[in-house]
Amino acid sequence: MNDNTSRSRLIFEVKQCLLLAVPLAAAQLAQSATGFVDTVMMGWLGSQTIASGGLGAAIFTFFLLITTGMIAAVSPLAAEASGAGKPEKIGQIVQQGLGISLLLGIPITVILWHGGALLVLLGQNANTATLAQTYLRAIAWGFIPGLGFAVLKSFLSAISQPQLVMVTVVLGTLLNITANYVLMFGKFGLPSLGLAGIGWASTLSLWSMFIALAIYIASQRRFAIYNIFQFSANYSFNRQSRRIFWEIFQVGLPIAGLVAVEAGLFTVVTFLIGQLGTTALAAHQIALQTASMSFQMVLGISFATTVRVGQLVGEGNWKGVRLAGYVGIALGGLSMAIAGLIFWLVPKLVVSLYLDIDNPNNQDVVALAMKLLAVAAIFQIVDGIQVTAAGALRGLKDTQIPMLIGVFAYWGVGLLTGYALEIWFGFGAIGLWWGLAIGLACAAIVLTWRFRILLCR
Repeated sequence: MNDNTSRSRLIFEVKQCLLLAVPLAAAQLAQSATGFVDTVMMGWLGSQTIASGGLGAAIFTFFLLITTGMIAAVSPLAAEASGAGKPEKIGQIVQQGLGISLLLGIPITVILWHGGALLVLLGQNANTATLAQTYLRAIAWGFIPGLGFAVLKSFLSAISQPQLVMVTVVLGTLLNITANYVLMFGKFGLPSLGLAGIGWASTLSLWSMFIALAIYIASQRRFAIYNIFQFSANYSFNRQSRRIFWEIFQVGLPIAGLVAVEAGLFTVVTFLIGQLGTTALAAHQIALQTASMSFQMVLGISFATTVRVGQLVGEGNWKGVRLAGYVGIALGGLSMAIAGLIFWLVPKLVVSLYLDIDNPNNQDVVALAMKLLAVAAIFQIVDGIQVTAAGALRGLKDTQIPMLIGVFAYWGVGLLTGYALEIWFGFGAIGLWWGLAIGLACAAIVLTWRFRILLCR
């Protein structure tokens, strides 16, 4: 193969990845912006409200992340079926995914309904837990449509039609923000619901996004071949359906496990930094919220990499699989390098989005947050590489070993190193963040190596 052919294939694959990644990344950023705006608007109701609402949002997000990780198995399975030209199998995969969403969603909705009692069991203040429960009982009704939306998003991505996902999420985010204001303060003759209003606004947004995608898919003739909503045709629990059902669990459980491992690491680090005092915790939250925004961008590239690898696996094009994986990993690292450059060059501007940097009372927080952003700037590249490498492996339906790699890298290397730097060497919050950086770097190296090894067999 000559250089011109290789270059053409590379350019084609970059374009294909970006066509998927840009709308998916935009959708992830919009969803992340919702959480950011919710937090800001909770602050309008007072410090007690933001503390209670933050706890409630953390519980809801934790459950949603893990169960969405399970549902994420729909993406590589449907992408492989798409590459193999099997529309009827795609429809069965999506239907089983919707069924699993209901299976997971019902008990978790019940748990969220009793979230106040859960917070008390976790040692939280009773008054804080009671107020958080008003939020959780409102947003709990949006959990099942949130999972259903994740399934339909995976379907549209798997068949290279992610544009509507972006539009739906952006409109859903605008609806959420507007409904927050109306329901919080009781505008247009509606009752003032306070913190519960923010929960109901999220529920309204989640239902609206799910229904919008469902109506769009059901009404477009080009999607009729998949028979997604013709349950009588496809949803008989025959041998094929049972096989797909268990395959989603087999692929999805390790994905959910990896999400839990990574989310758990950041939760533990937050608790450890909380023991260092209010200044350290405030600076940590600023740096973490900022890093999570950039992470949403690369997460879209990771989803796109999963789809491209899965499609090419279905086609039996193993050279294309290798190229798609490496292109995704390279784009992930490059995009996060740009984010890291922003953190490094203008950290004070970033911090000013959260705090009045001219207020003398905030100077200690501003100074520490800028130092943490400097560490975040350094680990952005490896964070981008590790999440896109995991996405490439998901496209190969390789999820069990990556979960174990995550346990080793995040907890065995990252947390232990960070704890040692914090306690033994006295680096405090900065030491814990260096631990995160080292753990992510370890994951990036090992996950990329595994992708290479699997394709050399």
